[in-house]
Amino acid sequence: MNTIKQGDCIRELKRLPAGSVDLVFADPPFNIGYAYDVYTDSLPFQQYLDWSREWMQAVHRVLKDNGTFWLAIGDEYAAELKIEARNIGFHCRSWVIWYYTFGVNCSRKFTRSHTHLFYFVKNPHDFVFRAEAPENRIPSARQLVYHDNRANPRGRLPDDTWIIRPADAAGEMTGDEMSLLDLTPEDHDHTWTLRPQDLADRFRPDEDTWYFPRVAGTFKERAGFHGCQMPEQLLGRIIRTCSEPGAIVLDPFSGSGTTAAVAKKLGRRFLAFDLSEEYVRLGLERLQAIRVGDPLDGAPEPLVSAPSTAVGRSRGGRCSERRRNDRSLRPEARACVVSDRQYRLTEEGIVAAFAATHEGFSADRVVVDPDLNQRFLAACREKGLVGGPRSWNMLLFRLRKSGRLVHLPTRQRTLLGWADCDPFLFASEIAWRMLLDQERAESLDEILCDPEIAAEFDRIAGCFAPGYSSLQYRWAALKLRKQSKLSRVRADSLARPPKLGRPVALDDFDPQAAPPVPGVYLVGHPRSAKLYAGEAINLHSRLRGQFAQELRELWRQCADERGVRPRDLKVWLRPMQATASEMLAWQTCLIRQYQPHLNLAVGQ
Repeated sequence: MNTIKQGDCIRELKRLPAGSVDLVFADPPFNIGYAYDVYTDSLPFQQYLDWSREWMQAVHRVLKDNGTFWLAIGDEYAAELKIEARNIGFHCRSWVIWYYTFGVNCSRKFTRSHTHLFYFVKNPHDFVFRAEAPENRIPSARQLVYHDNRANPRGRLPDDTWIIRPADAAGEMTGDEMSLLDLTPEDHDHTWTLRPQDLADRFRPDEDTWYFPRVAGTFKERAGFHGCQMPEQLLGRIIRTCSEPGAIVLDPFSGSGTTAAVAKKLGRRFLAFDLSEEYVRLGLERLQAIRVGDPLDGAPEPLVSAPSTAVGRSRGGRCSERRRNDRSLRPEARACVVSDRQYRLTEEGIVAAFAATHEGFSADRVVVDPDLNQRFLAACREKGLVGGPRSWNMLLFRLRKSGRLVHLPTRQRTLLGWADCDPFLFASEIAWRMLLDQERAESLDEILCDPEIAAEFDRIAGCFAPGYSSLQYRWAALKLRKQSKLSRVRADSLARPPKLGRPVALDDFDPQAAPPVPGVYLVGHPRSAKLYAGEAINLHSRLRGQFAQELRELWRQCADERGVRPRDLKVWLRPMQATASEMLAWQTCLIRQYQPHLNLAVGQ
């Protein structure tokens, strides 16, 4: 239980006891020729139907009498598999259409932009459907649109139509940013649209079409190793509604591991199978970083956080007075929004420059990798784009966040894990905090997008942890930011900060004596200012580098600048039995308690 097993799903299902599973979600190969890791999805018609019947019969056997079976399938076999399921003994409660943006382009037919979701039960009179659970209810139109006091404060159940923002396409966007990036052409007849928000009034409560975006290559939710990944919010709605907490959720075709990941986050037990040893290994790594109660990736209600195109235009569009007068924008950035036409041309140039230089890496990698970024900026200059390096990098980030780079998939992964960053992660955090304190920038994006400020970031980080590359320092900061929100959520659930050991004067501190285990530590004065609260996967390795003899003078200078006599500087340690994914949460607890000068403030 609570794992992903390598093996054929039919064989593995037959090993399970009959009537032992509460909910099965299956997203099998669609038999459309897709090349998976160890399986080519191309069987003769009848052979595919026979194989489908066999694994669905195995699913029927392992389900409890009140169990539920959800099946995702494409057009080619939807009708046939519905009939097969009925013949096996399943009862269909809903035939749902999952509609998504960023559809799969087809050359000689309409763009593929939907998948069928069959909702089956074994017993049509006895099944789990948690209609009254608060987490399964959504804001009603009276709450969301009309702000009517008569609205039921508990909201309502969703329609058969589910509207979800693009899977947290690398960050929440403000209304102004959505207006800035809105390029939907004038279409007074409403014959087509590009933005999901504009589809809200096309969906009606008596229809059975759900809107969820596909998890595209540039989305933060992307696991990065599997080409067909379900959105977490889609699985979340199914699991929350059709299973009780603690129930067993099974996925015969694990793939990217999303079903297991969502089940774990929602407090269900889970089991999944996959033929590929590599997918199993990567799926287990994904699960290792997840804790029960972690939030699902993606936003559940797009209309709460992003306005429609009409709303954006009514507020003044891209050239609204608010944006023109925004003092936080530099002159070169304001120049990017002088006119719609110029903005469109600039955006097209940014996309073309990225396409020519990204070498299969993500937009994040192109911004933070000095070599890739120089090539990207050179391509922007060659195209004569308005602005300069900072605005080009910032616009690339915005395009990535809005999902406008999905047609340029990420094929190369940046292989820098937490263990790789552990020796210098603290240095990236300190450099980030110092630049904010110096008012050189207001955010990490501004630091990384401005080559001059980014170089100063590298210099500061190199002072505290010498010997690493600019890419390493910058990527560690991005990883820290990505994990910060989750760390704060986890810290809220932890007990009081761990009691630290006895303080040792910095002059007497021997990092060689620190154990090679995870833990937290604190640097500062016993009764006054604290300089830094840290966490490490390996205390010995981290502290040996951070407090090497040649670097101690730097810490003495930091103490002196904050009114602490260098000779009074102390170090506290606390080894811990915790996983790497939990250490940042414990560090957050220490930051909240001691408010050290060199840590990022909680919430930054």
